[in-house]
Amino acid sequence: MNGRPTPLPCDAEELRTLFLFEKLAPDQLDRLCREGAVERYDTGPVYTEGEPATCFYVLLDGTVVMSRRVGADDIEINRTSDPGVYAGAFQAYLGDRVPQRYNSSLRVTGPSRFFVLSADTFATIMREWFPMAVHLLEGLFFGNRSTQQAVGQRERLLALGSLSAGLTHELNNPAAAAVRATASLRERVAGMRHKLAVIASGPYHRDTLASLVELQERTAERIAKAPGLSPLEASDREDAVGDWLDDHGVAEGWRLAPTFVQAGLDTEWLDQVAATVDQHTLEGAVRWLNYTVETELLMNEIEDSSTRISHLVGAAKQYSQLDRAPHQDADIHELLDSTLMMLTAKIGPGVTVVKDYDTGLPRIPAYPGELNQVWTNLIDNAVSAMKSVHRADDPDQGTLTVRTARDGDRVLVEFGDTGPGIPPEVRGRIFDPFFTTKPVGEGTGLGLDISWRIVVNKHHGDLSVARSEPGDTRFQVRLPLTPADPDPPADPQPPEESS
Repeated sequence: MNGRPTPLPCDAEELRTLFLFEKLAPDQLDRLCREGAVERYDTGPVYTEGEPATCFYVLLDGTVVMSRRVGADDIEINRTSDPGVYAGAFQAYLGDRVPQRYNSSLRVTGPSRFFVLSADTFATIMREWFPMAVHLLEGLFFGNRSTQQAVGQRERLLALGSLSAGLTHELNNPAAAAVRATASLRERVAGMRHKLAVIASGPYHRDTLASLVELQERTAERIAKAPGLSPLEASDREDAVGDWLDDHGVAEGWRLAPTFVQAGLDTEWLDQVAATVDQHTLEGAVRWLNYTVETELLMNEIEDSSTRISHLVGAAKQYSQLDRAPHQDADIHELLDSTLMMLTAKIGPGVTVVKDYDTGLPRIPAYPGELNQVWTNLIDNAVSAMKSVHRADDPDQGTLTVRTARDGDRVLVEFGDTGPGIPPEVRGRIFDPFFTTKPVGEGTGLGLDISWRIVVNKHHGDLSVARSEPGDTRFQVRLPLTPADPDPPADPQPPEESS
């Protein structure tokens, strides 16, 4: 207790005027006066959030202000002068099954009087006078908590199932591409062996073969540095290469031209080939080099596919944080990128993702695996909101903007979407457990509640809606740059105190 109260006489008749005690019998009121006390507090704190909850307070007169710690700030949640409002250890009757600590701070703005019961006395009186009510309240409290845990676990499983399906889809594409490229590569290598045998038995001089091999090596190096071409540039170059092949008697040159152009080769390269061999052997040499080009392109495709698979596995590893300590200094951008990659299938090609990162941000103390769950919930909500107002085949289903910045002694992570916005009449309820604006069967109403608990209770940060209107909705997460207590209370958000 932070204040120094002044003890005053207790009047049972005054207690009877309070809505909390108006139905009690005279002997019950007398007992309250015997075992409790009336105390006066001057301006200042009565108790502080996080301290052991030792007393139950009922306001007799004065003004009280209740606040909760959110990050580095104390946020006022209630201010009242109504006699009879109560606060403090009002869950004492639950005993050691819940943490008996004040889950808010209470202060008075001027001289105020309270009727005060010790937590032990309050718990005893509740169990003796209202046994049935205590059983009902216990059932309500623990039943509600069990329900939240069960549904919260279900929410996590649904998210995991969605992510697994998306990851499987994302892995299947490069894996299938690698399989196809491998099969094609086997055919091309077999063709190259056959063509090499033909060339070896043909009318090629040793010097000519050596020049062709050297040209083959230079071609392979050139393929690795092939520049990107626009569709129009590629089409023009294919026409030019095809015409060159036709002019030099290479049959069906139009079939070879796209492969050469994809590899970054042009008519100048073909002139080098023509200068290396004579007219009679030119077509055989071009087709042999075509096998070289195709094998290099297929190997590049296999490498790209394998790299994509490796990146996806790395993203899954980063997202799950399975091989890392639960609490660590984390790179916020690595967490965001891994989550976006894991949600690629969910986001789909119709949603444009814009990253506006402040790359100068330091690492922050955090629970990375749980922050990834926050990002997942916020991104999923944003994408669902945008897609709800667009057709599935619409090429432009909206823009998701992920922005990071430094905000004083905290890191700001903002998720913006171009969806329809949150209606003003429900904006104050979106963080409530089981409240959802999604259609029946599509949401549990716990995504934002879980996110709020992770950000506020576990990371001592802040989660809020900074703006919401059609075409511009922004959720903001603020996380401290400095370490906080890494061990959150067992029950991160007990029911609010009544004050």
